[in-house]
Amino acid sequence: MKSTRFSECFCRPETVCWCPFLPAERIEISTSVFILQHPFEELRKLKTAPMLKQSLEEGKCNIIRGKRFSRKNIKYPDLTDILESPKTVLLFPGDDAVDIADLPAHGGPYNLVVLDGTWTQARGMYANNKLLKVPKKVMINCDRKSKYVIRTQPTDNALSTLESVAVAISVLENRQELADVLTAPLEALCDFQIQYGAVQHQSKEFKIANGLWQKKLPKKMIKRMEKERDLMMEEEKNNGVDEGES
Repeated sequence: MKSTRFSECFCRPETVCWCPFLPAERIEISTSVFILQHPFEELRKLKTAPMLKQSLEEGKCNIIRGKRFSRKNIKYPDLTDILESPKTVLLFPGDDAVDIADLPAHGGPYNLVVLDGTWTQARGMYANNKLLKVPKKVMINCDRKSKYVIRTQPTDNALSTLESVAVAISVLENRQELADVLTAPLEALCDFQIQYGAVQHQSKEFKIANGLWQKKLPKKMIKRMEKERDLMMEEEKNNGVDEGES
């Protein structure tokens, strides 16, 4: 009989259950994680946020569902104070985001807020919520490739919500091993799915570069790709001239 710890798992058959790949004991951390989850993400059968919640000590991972979060949030009255706290950081990439590794250690323990959904949904949530503009924005810099190979990622270096949070926690807690420990259930889930016929996905970036993307590309993306191609050709041309003169 399964422990009540696994009550939020999806009653998957025992042969493909990722519960055995969770840490033997919940992991104690000083960081508090708040996952703001787009409602559509809850409908996905292969969602991964519960893996994180089941791995961390109780009360350290909070999943809050919704698209709009106001200062008068009746359902989550404490959220405003959390987002306005100087100890809160929002994991969201951008030109104004700082490397999470550069946060001062004495500034913690931190509240780590992350948006859970597709990249389009996450961008929409950020754009439509003034409260999300309050926390300092942070990003992670690492060369890890996503283990979530049964879902298409936008780029080769893009990580799922679970993986991003796992890496962020490992940095904030200065415990590098946590990144692999927290993503072990995800790796197991993908292995199970592939064994039973799921197709391993390449990133959107890979498919576009190799002519495998079948959907129509946005005009902005086409222009950006053309600009990058022109810059690359110009760089190659200049390198060729330099080599000839040397």
